[in-house]
Amino acid sequence: MFSKIAVILSALVLAVSAHQCNTGTLTCCNSVQAADTPAAIAALKSVGAVVQGVTGQVGLDCSAPTVIGASGNSCTQQPVCCTNNNFNGVVAIGCTPVNANL
Repeated sequence: MFSKIAVILSALVLAVSAHQCNTGTLTCCNSVQAADTPAAIAALKSVGAVVQGVTGQVGLDCSAPTVIGASGNSCTQQPVCCTNNNFNGVVAIGCTPVNANL
């Protein structure tokens, strides 16, 4: 039994590591928009982030992906790598879309 669990955990680690980000953290967002869009600006302001100077892509309504093999898909939203996701999932800054089905 222990050996089966070890094999499954090893497979999960390999699967998750295949989708790591070069920069930032892998995140699942309901929407990814340019930082200067009204929705992104409103989300940034709602968490007290300084809007001026934010460029690039911003993830909205984000969460961490679940472990592959858990119930449901690991990321049913847009998978992105974000460099600043310190806003409790409301917004993530510096996002780059990941071209993979997670």
